[in-house]
Amino acid sequence: MLTIRRAREQDLPDILKIQAEAFGEYEGTYETAAWTKETLENVKLDAKDKVILVAEWDGAVVGSVRFWNAGGVCVIRLLSVSPAHQGRGIGRALMREIEKYSADAHKLYVCTMLRASRNIAMFLNLGYRPESLLPDQYHHAHLICFSKYPKPAS
Repeated sequence: MLTIRRAREQDLPDILKIQAEAFGEYEGTYETAAWTKETLENVKLDAKDKVILVAEWDGAVVGSVRFWNAGGVCVIRLLSVSPAHQGRGIGRALMREIEKYSADAHKLYVCTMLRASRNIAMFLNLGYRPESLLPDQYHHAHLICFSKYPKPAS
């Protein structure tokens, strides 16, 4: 069974492991060290000013995502799902939970690697629309960025 909750400090090593596995799948296509070699200290720093959510499948952490609000824009980063658990709707569930947390944001913004076709399809299916291409970013990765403008509360 899938549950989504805020990360706790004891989850951080699992988050790093899953992130390394998920982004490691793109090694050879992209230089992934920025994501696969992140340190525990970096995640602890992120946890001070960003929300980190984890997905649990039958009690084990299998995914995570980080986000924060900057001027009414919810910026989403490092969506990661364990390769062994991909294809079960975990990434979609994490994104939907972010949308609940960010109900007051006027825009949600997320980027992914241009060659990450599964991610691109997921964002499109969730109603995100391509907004920009960022060539030659993190270690020469080409990124595609998406945005979603939530409907105002009635």
